[in-house]
Amino acid sequence: MKLILTAAVDNLGEPGDIVEVKDGYGRNLLLPRGLAIPATRGAEKQINDIKRAQAERQVRDLEHAKALRDQLDQLTGVKVKVRVANNGKLFGSVKAADIVDAVKAAGGPSLDKRRVNVPKGLVTKTGGYQVKVGLHDSVDGKVNFEVVGA
Repeated sequence: MKLILTAAVDNLGEPGDIVEVKDGYGRNLLLPRGLAIPATRGAEKQINDIKRAQAERQVRDLEHAKALRDQLDQLTGVKVKVRVANNGKLFGSVKAADIVDAVKAAGGPSLDKRRVNVPKGLVTKTGGYQVKVGLHDSVDGKVNFEVVGA
């Protein structure tokens, strides 16, 4: 069965890759979870959209990674809005995707949520926090953000 991946799948490929898998694996795992779509002529447009979005988030080289790090260092006003109790404790958790959206909303660069490292148990109350972002093999950036009640 020929499929086009819409998300990264371990030991198989990245978004936009056309892969050949066994019928059961495709029908029972990849398609129901939305990790792939059937490879048809009309799906070529979707491949181009996926690749374009992936290229936008990708760090091109070491100089680009350093430029992104400088942008992140200068970025202020990153606020993540979550539901909180009266004492300031969170009802849920702050995920990497929430931080990436807040950085984008504050005028920062577009980041890949898989590169944002939010240690478990770091964000438990409202206030200011800092997380590490892996921009390149040798370059790490830091994002300072504030958790506020919604």
